[in-house]
Amino acid sequence: MIWRLRNGSVNLSRSGLIMGVLNVTPDSFSDGGRFVDEEASLRHAECMANEGATILDIGGESSRPRAEPVALKEELRRVIPVIQRIRKQLPGLYLSIDTYKAETARQAIAAGADIINDISALRADPEMMEVVQYSEVGVILMHMLGTPKTMQINPHYDDVVAEVFEFLRRRQDELLRSGVDRDRIAIDPGFGFGKRVQHNVELVRHLGRFAQLDRPIVVGLSRKSVIAHLLHDSKLQSEDRMWPTVALTSLLREKGGHIFRVHDVRPNHEALRMTEAILFND
Repeated sequence: MIWRLRNGSVNLSRSGLIMGVLNVTPDSFSDGGRFVDEEASLRHAECMANEGATILDIGGESSRPRAEPVALKEELRRVIPVIQRIRKQLPGLYLSIDTYKAETARQAIAAGADIINDISALRADPEMMEVVQYSEVGVILMHMLGTPKTMQINPHYDDVVAEVFEFLRRRQDELLRSGVDRDRIAIDPGFGFGKRVQHNVELVRHLGRFAQLDRPIVVGLSRKSVIAHLLHDSKLQSEDRMWPTVALTSLLREKGGHIFRVHDVRPNHEALRMTEAILFND
Protein backbone atom coordinates (compact mmCIF):
# COMPACT_ATOMS: atom_id res chain seq x y z
CA MET A 1 0.00 0.00 0.00
CA ILE A 2 1.62 3.25 -1.20
CA TRP A 3 0.69 6.71 0.08
CA ARG A 4 2.10 9.47 -2.10
CA LEU A 5 2.93 12.79 -0.48
CA ARG A 6 4.48 15.94 -1.84
CA ASN A 7 8.04 15.13 -0.79
CA GLY A 8 7.99 11.39 -1.40
CA SER A 9 5.99 8.21 -0.95
CA VAL A 10 5.63 5.81 1.96
CA ASN A 11 5.04 2.08 1.67
CA LEU A 12 2.59 1.02 4.38
CA SER A 13 2.19 -2.63 3.40
CA ARG A 14 4.31 -4.01 6.25
CA SER A 15 5.24 -0.94 8.25
CA GLY A 16 2.76 1.52 9.74
CA LEU A 17 3.60 5.08 10.75
CA ILE A 18 3.32 7.19 13.86
CA MET A 19 1.84 10.66 13.39
CA GLY A 20 2.80 12.83 16.36
CA VAL A 21 0.26 15.42 17.50
CA LEU A 22 1.50 19.01 17.75
CA ASN A 23 -1.30 21.29 18.91
CA VAL A 24 -0.37 24.97 18.88
CA THR A 25 -3.64 25.81 20.61
CA PRO A 26 -4.57 27.07 24.08
CA ASP A 27 -7.59 24.75 24.44
CA SER A 28 -6.97 21.28 22.99
CA PHE A 29 -8.30 18.57 25.29
CA SER A 30 -4.96 16.89 26.01
CA ASP A 31 -2.13 19.39 25.69
CA GLY A 32 -3.77 22.77 25.18
CA GLY A 33 -1.41 25.64 25.92
CA ARG A 34 1.78 23.56 26.26
CA PHE A 35 3.18 24.26 22.79
CA VAL A 36 1.76 27.63 21.76
CA ASP A 37 5.26 29.12 22.09
CA GLU A 38 7.25 28.62 18.88
CA GLU A 39 10.38 27.39 20.67
CA ALA A 40 8.37 24.93 22.77
CA SER A 41 6.74 23.63 19.59
CA LEU A 42 10.10 23.09 17.93
CA ARG A 43 11.53 21.27 20.96
CA HIS A 44 8.48 19.00 21.10
CA ALA A 45 8.74 18.33 17.36
CA GLU A 46 12.38 17.31 17.79
CA CYS A 47 11.46 15.05 20.70
CA MET A 48 8.70 13.30 18.73
CA ALA A 49 11.01 12.84 15.74
CA ASN A 50 13.65 11.25 17.97
CA GLU A 51 11.05 8.94 19.51
CA GLY A 52 9.89 7.56 16.15
CA ALA A 53 7.33 9.91 14.59
CA THR A 54 7.44 9.97 10.78
CA ILE A 55 4.68 12.59 10.46
CA LEU A 56 3.87 15.61 12.62
CA ASP A 57 0.26 16.79 12.56
CA ILE A 58 0.21 20.52 13.31
CA GLY A 59 -3.07 22.13 14.31
CA GLY A 60 -4.04 25.65 15.31
CA GLU A 61 -7.71 25.04 16.15
CA SER A 62 -9.01 22.60 18.72
CA SER A 63 -11.43 19.95 17.47
CA ARG A 64 -12.44 18.73 20.93
CA PRO A 65 -16.19 18.44 21.57
CA ARG A 66 -17.91 21.82 21.94
CA ALA A 67 -14.82 23.71 20.77
CA GLU A 68 -15.41 27.16 19.29
CA PRO A 69 -14.06 27.87 15.80
CA VAL A 70 -10.93 30.01 15.44
CA ALA A 71 -10.66 32.95 13.06
CA LEU A 72 -8.51 32.40 9.97
CA LYS A 73 -6.02 35.13 10.88
CA GLU A 74 -5.43 33.62 14.32
CA GLU A 75 -5.08 30.07 12.97
CA LEU A 76 -2.47 31.27 10.46
CA ARG A 77 -0.60 33.16 13.18
CA ARG A 78 -0.37 29.98 15.22
CA VAL A 79 0.62 27.42 12.60
CA ILE A 80 2.58 29.00 9.73
CA PRO A 81 5.71 30.07 11.65
CA VAL A 82 5.82 26.64 13.34
CA ILE A 83 5.61 24.80 10.01
CA GLN A 84 8.35 27.01 8.56
CA ARG A 85 10.67 26.39 11.52
CA ILE A 86 10.11 22.64 11.63
CA ARG A 87 10.54 22.27 7.87
CA LYS A 88 13.90 24.06 8.14
CA GLN A 89 15.10 22.28 11.29
CA LEU A 90 13.73 18.77 10.58
CA PRO A 91 13.71 18.34 6.79
CA GLY A 92 13.29 14.57 6.97
CA LEU A 93 9.85 14.68 8.60
CA TYR A 94 6.52 14.72 6.80
CA LEU A 95 4.38 17.62 8.00
CA SER A 96 0.60 17.56 8.12
CA ILE A 97 -1.66 20.60 8.55
CA ASP A 98 -4.75 19.83 10.60
CA THR A 99 -7.27 22.28 9.16
CA TYR A 100 -10.55 22.54 7.29
CA LYS A 101 -9.83 26.06 5.97
CA ALA A 102 -8.58 26.32 2.38
CA GLU A 103 -6.47 29.42 2.95
CA THR A 104 -4.73 27.85 5.92
CA ALA A 105 -4.01 24.78 3.80
CA ARG A 106 -2.63 26.94 0.94
CA GLN A 107 -0.28 28.85 3.20
CA ALA A 108 0.74 25.71 5.06
CA ILE A 109 1.68 24.02 1.79
CA ALA A 110 3.71 27.08 0.81
CA ALA A 111 5.44 26.87 4.21
CA GLY A 112 6.32 23.21 3.69
CA ALA A 113 3.36 20.98 4.62
CA ASP A 114 3.11 17.60 2.86
CA ILE A 115 -0.38 16.53 3.97
CA ILE A 116 -3.80 18.13 4.49
CA ASN A 117 -5.66 16.49 7.39
CA ASP A 118 -9.24 17.77 7.09
CA ILE A 119 -11.72 16.67 9.76
CA SER A 120 -14.58 17.68 7.45
CA ALA A 121 -13.35 15.54 4.52
CA LEU A 122 -13.13 18.72 2.37
CA ARG A 123 -16.76 19.71 3.01
CA ALA A 124 -16.40 22.71 5.34
CA ASP A 125 -14.70 25.04 2.84
CA PRO A 126 -15.79 24.93 -0.82
CA GLU A 127 -12.30 25.97 -1.92
CA MET A 128 -10.53 23.08 -0.20
CA MET A 129 -11.15 20.67 -3.06
CA GLU A 130 -9.33 23.01 -5.42
CA VAL A 131 -6.39 23.30 -3.02
CA VAL A 132 -6.04 19.52 -3.09
CA GLN A 133 -6.49 19.31 -6.86
CA TYR A 134 -3.76 21.83 -7.64
CA SER A 135 -1.17 20.62 -5.17
CA GLU A 136 0.77 17.39 -4.77
CA VAL A 137 0.12 16.87 -1.07
CA GLY A 138 -1.45 13.84 0.52
CA VAL A 139 -4.95 14.26 1.93
CA ILE A 140 -6.71 12.60 4.87
CA LEU A 141 -10.50 12.36 4.62
CA MET A 142 -12.16 12.00 8.02
CA HIS A 143 -15.73 11.23 9.00
CA MET A 144 -17.47 13.59 11.42
CA LEU A 145 -21.10 14.36 12.22
CA GLY A 146 -21.74 18.09 12.33
CA THR A 147 -18.95 20.30 13.70
CA PRO A 148 -16.77 20.00 16.80
CA LYS A 149 -19.23 22.32 18.58
CA THR A 150 -22.24 20.10 17.80
CA MET A 151 -20.91 16.61 17.02
CA GLN A 152 -21.56 15.03 20.43
CA ILE A 153 -25.17 16.22 20.70
CA ASN A 154 -27.10 12.95 20.45
CA PRO A 155 -25.22 11.34 17.52
CA HIS A 156 -27.29 8.57 15.93
CA TYR A 157 -26.57 5.79 13.42
CA ASP A 158 -28.59 2.81 12.29
CA ASP A 159 -25.34 1.03 11.39
CA VAL A 160 -22.27 3.10 12.25
CA VAL A 161 -19.76 0.94 10.37
CA ALA A 162 -21.81 0.85 7.16
CA GLU A 163 -22.63 4.56 7.30
CA VAL A 164 -19.07 5.73 7.98
CA PHE A 165 -17.78 3.38 5.27
CA GLU A 166 -20.27 4.70 2.73
CA PHE A 167 -19.46 8.32 3.61
CA LEU A 168 -15.74 7.76 3.10
CA ARG A 169 -16.37 5.84 -0.13
CA ARG A 170 -18.40 8.74 -1.53
CA ARG A 171 -15.84 11.35 -0.50
CA GLN A 172 -13.03 9.32 -2.04
CA ASP A 173 -14.99 8.87 -5.26
CA GLU A 174 -15.59 12.61 -5.45
CA LEU A 175 -11.86 13.28 -5.20
CA LEU A 176 -11.13 10.70 -7.87
CA ARG A 177 -13.69 12.30 -10.19
CA SER A 178 -12.01 15.67 -9.63
CA GLY A 179 -8.71 14.25 -10.89
CA VAL A 180 -6.93 13.59 -7.57
CA ASP A 181 -4.80 10.44 -7.78
CA ARG A 182 -5.98 7.58 -5.58
CA ASP A 183 -2.54 7.08 -4.08
CA ARG A 184 -2.65 10.56 -2.49
CA ILE A 185 -5.72 9.71 -0.38
CA ALA A 186 -5.93 8.28 3.15
CA ILE A 187 -9.09 7.73 5.19
CA ASP A 188 -9.99 8.18 8.85
CA PRO A 189 -13.18 6.77 10.47
CA GLY A 190 -13.14 9.68 12.91
CA PHE A 191 -13.13 7.99 16.30
CA GLY A 192 -14.80 10.31 18.79
CA PHE A 193 -16.10 12.74 16.18
CA GLY A 194 -19.86 12.45 16.53
CA LYS A 195 -19.80 8.94 18.01
CA ARG A 196 -21.04 7.49 21.26
CA VAL A 197 -18.89 4.95 23.14
CA GLN A 198 -20.56 1.98 21.45
CA HIS A 199 -20.15 3.57 18.01
CA ASN A 200 -16.40 3.80 18.64
CA VAL A 201 -16.30 0.21 19.85
CA GLU A 202 -18.06 -1.00 16.69
CA LEU A 203 -15.58 0.90 14.51
CA VAL A 204 -12.67 -0.65 16.42
CA ARG A 205 -14.11 -4.15 16.08
CA HIS A 206 -14.78 -3.76 12.37
CA LEU A 207 -11.87 -1.59 11.24
CA GLY A 208 -10.95 -4.27 8.71
CA ARG A 209 -14.08 -3.39 6.74
CA PHE A 210 -12.41 -0.17 5.62
CA ALA A 211 -9.66 -2.12 3.86
CA GLN A 212 -12.17 -2.48 1.01
CA LEU A 213 -11.47 1.16 0.14
CA ASP A 214 -7.85 0.16 -0.57
CA ARG A 215 -6.40 3.27 1.06
CA PRO A 216 -4.28 3.85 4.17
CA ILE A 217 -6.37 3.93 7.34
CA VAL A 218 -5.62 6.65 9.89
CA VAL A 219 -6.46 5.93 13.53
CA GLY A 220 -6.96 8.72 16.07
CA LEU A 221 -7.88 7.36 19.50
CA SER A 222 -4.98 8.77 21.52
CA ARG A 223 -6.01 9.70 25.08
CA LYS A 224 -9.67 10.12 24.08
CA SER A 225 -12.47 10.06 26.63
CA VAL A 226 -13.85 6.80 25.22
CA ILE A 227 -10.92 5.12 26.98
CA ALA A 228 -12.07 6.34 30.39
CA HIS A 229 -15.65 5.25 29.61
CA LEU A 230 -14.57 1.76 28.56
CA LEU A 231 -12.43 1.36 31.67
CA HIS A 232 -15.30 2.64 33.87
CA ASP A 233 -13.02 5.23 35.40
CA SER A 234 -14.43 8.74 35.15
CA LYS A 235 -11.40 10.10 37.00
CA LEU A 236 -8.92 8.83 34.42
CA GLN A 237 -7.33 12.02 33.12
CA SER A 238 -5.97 12.55 29.61
CA GLU A 239 -2.34 12.02 30.61
CA ASP A 240 -3.28 8.73 32.32
CA ARG A 241 -4.71 7.24 29.12
CA MET A 242 -1.35 6.57 27.48
CA TRP A 243 -1.13 2.82 28.11
CA PRO A 244 -4.69 2.09 26.99
CA THR A 245 -3.84 4.05 23.83
CA VAL A 246 -0.79 1.83 23.31
CA ALA A 247 -3.01 -1.25 23.59
CA LEU A 248 -5.34 0.18 20.94
CA THR A 249 -2.40 0.92 18.63
CA SER A 250 -1.35 -2.72 18.73
CA LEU A 251 -4.90 -4.03 18.32
CA LEU A 252 -5.77 -1.71 15.46
CA ARG A 253 -2.52 -2.40 13.61
CA GLU A 254 -3.52 -6.06 13.62
CA LYS A 255 -6.97 -5.06 12.36
CA GLY A 256 -5.51 -3.12 9.43
CA GLY A 257 -4.71 0.39 10.66
CA HIS A 258 -1.70 2.07 9.03
CA ILE A 259 -1.16 5.55 10.51
CA PHE A 260 -1.55 6.20 14.23
CA ARG A 261 -2.12 9.77 15.39
CA VAL A 262 -0.81 9.88 18.97
CA HIS A 263 0.41 12.20 21.69
CA ASP A 264 2.89 9.75 23.25
CA VAL A 265 5.19 8.73 20.44
CA ARG A 266 7.76 6.33 21.90
CA PRO A 267 5.47 3.75 23.56
CA ASN A 268 3.10 3.71 20.59
CA HIS A 269 5.98 3.39 18.15
CA GLU A 270 7.39 0.46 20.11
CA ALA A 271 3.96 -1.23 20.25
CA LEU A 272 3.54 -0.72 16.52
CA ARG A 273 6.90 -2.27 15.67
CA MET A 274 6.42 -5.16 18.11
CA THR A 275 3.03 -5.96 16.59
CA GLU A 276 4.47 -5.86 13.09
CA ALA A 277 7.38 -8.08 14.10
CA ILE A 278 4.82 -10.74 14.99
CA LEU A 279 2.46 -10.13 12.07
CA PHE A 280 5.15 -10.10 9.39
CA ASN A 281 7.87 -12.36 10.81
CA ASP A 282 8.22 -14.60 7.77
